[in-house]
Amino acid sequence: MEVSRDMQIQAPKVPHLVILPIPFQGHINPMLQLATLLHSKGFSITIIHTDYNSPNPSNYPNFNFEPLPVGLSDGQVRTKDLVTILCILNDSCQAPFHDRLSRLLLDGPVTCIITDELFYFTKAVADQLKLPRILLGTSSATFATTMASLKLLRQNGLLSITDGQPNTLIPEIPPLRIKDIPDIGMIDPDSFEQLGADVLNAMRSALGYVMNTFDGLESTALAKIRQDIHPMPLFAVGPLYKFSPGSSNSLLTQDYSCMAWLDKQAQQTVIYVSFGSSASFDKRDVVEIAWGLANSNQPFLWVVRPGSIHGHDWVELPKGFEEKTREKGHIVKWAPQQEVLAHPSVGGFWTHNGWNSTLESICEGVPMLCCPYLLDQNVHARYVSHVWRVGMQLENGFDRSEIEWAVRKLMVEIEGKEMRECVGALKENAMRCMAKGGSSYESLESLIHLIMSL
Repeated sequence: MEVSRDMQIQAPKVPHLVILPIPFQGHINPMLQLATLLHSKGFSITIIHTDYNSPNPSNYPNFNFEPLPVGLSDGQVRTKDLVTILCILNDSCQAPFHDRLSRLLLDGPVTCIITDELFYFTKAVADQLKLPRILLGTSSATFATTMASLKLLRQNGLLSITDGQPNTLIPEIPPLRIKDIPDIGMIDPDSFEQLGADVLNAMRSALGYVMNTFDGLESTALAKIRQDIHPMPLFAVGPLYKFSPGSSNSLLTQDYSCMAWLDKQAQQTVIYVSFGSSASFDKRDVVEIAWGLANSNQPFLWVVRPGSIHGHDWVELPKGFEEKTREKGHIVKWAPQQEVLAHPSVGGFWTHNGWNSTLESICEGVPMLCCPYLLDQNVHARYVSHVWRVGMQLENGFDRSEIEWAVRKLMVEIEGKEMRECVGALKENAMRCMAKGGSSYESLESLIHLIMSL
């Protein structure tokens, strides 16, 4: 018997998610990790990305990629003022994102858009096109609660450093000090505060808020967000890189030669040194770092990225350094960080404390030497050293003697052993949160259920 059209069983529609990352390494990676994870759960994924710092589509053959022309000038791209470039991106992306999303809707429905929380312009676009919107926070919950406190603290006069006391503790947000607050020293703190207000305002209409963290690490901050800051559902689904291994998008070419070198080193003897994709230093600082590492007599893997020195595309290491460290050190322009931190020979990580790096170090059980560069990194460094107690902070600039002392303290002294025990406990906690029935596992299930209900 022929089955009529009305009687035919319709195949279920695959939910279609549109993903919009901010074009910086620390933001692209967790967004693509989340996209990979959701694709594994049956969702169709379209990545809309700027033509600046575009991800490589060949790494994600199951995704649809749609470029977003934003026309950033060389001067805008090279600025070190992240607040300014974020505002420029929000202004530049709104119209082309609306157009690109409208065209996608002509081809079929979009279930939901997932955007970086700092792309506050997406609220207006989502409202106009009547699409639900979910946000991804790529920093820590601790930093989010700090940001929420800034306006009130400034109004109460608690953020001034004119009295010359940057080490003064702020009782309202312990253990942070004046100098740990993200906007201190910025050219225009009012613009930074306005950015925070715009982000917070756009959050209020979001359907949900995803964070790359886990309850076993940031339960207090997560509780504060849920109770006092954001009324929408909060999904702490971290560590995302563990849920979706191999899904990171490196904007720089990774040198895997370091893995063979690590294989030849003794267990937990190597300090891995990397300050992320944006930090740059004075030439003198690089010289002090080099001799501090050499004089520590510890094996080291050092990422010396082009552009690490202000105003230079290349880095010249001091004369005699290579000869002294030939048997102890290995230098690359960029490393496969997750694989490096997971290697058994790595026993310490000298880091800028970007959130991805901090989370990866914790989840691989590697204690940290902290050297924050800007914004949220100061907050993370303080928590690493004084709350989670899985590292120590280098606070007095770059001096070879202090670097030598700090490296040895982290790698071979009793304090380093204690930090290693603390970070090992947090690593186990992360694994429990990811396991079936754990908080991150359950948050992920709730997020999927929410999207499927749309």
